[in-house]
Amino acid sequence: MPSFDHANANHNGNYWSGITGILSIQLAVLFALAVAAIVYLNWSSKAVLTEFMAADKPSVSEPSSVPQSSVPLQQVKSRAVCPRRA
Repeated sequence: MPSFDHANANHNGNYWSGITGILSIQLAVLFALAVAAIVYLNWSSKAVLTEFMAADKPSVSEPSSVPQSSVPLQQVKSRAVCPRRA
């Protein structure tokens, strides 16, 4: 009949190699996610910067000057004091 001490000694090496394998996989996944996040942030900041810089320049579809209206503007008659409602 095998003793428990002897069984634990045989499986102890397998236990730590399993833990080491799982830890290395977790570290690899964490590293891959960190690289993906950094690449995404770099890409999105470049896209936003390009959009921001392009906002200063007029678009091709927009005319370079604001068109003038042929109808003259009229001033609205205003009252100095608004009547109070009861």
